Amino acid sequence: MAKGDIRTYNEDGVWKSKVEGSSRAAHSGGTKAEQQSVGRDMAIDRGVEHVITKLDGTIGAKNTYGDDSFPPKG
Repeated sequence: MAKGDIRTYNEDGVWKSKVEGSSRAAHSGGTKAEQQSVGRDMAIDRGVEHVITKLDGTIGAKNTYGDDSFPPKG
């Protein structure tokens, strides 16, 4: 993940949303759906990617809200 992207993840049974590169979560608590909504709003505001992880830490979904060229160049 690039620095500045948003990650929604579970840590010790608590769902959190964090800006990559930051040492602490920006928001925590509530359900996974609530944190997904918070993380999505953060990513839209910043125009970055939002990565949502599953309980086991694997990536469950990715959404890009910035200038993502499609089709990719190259």
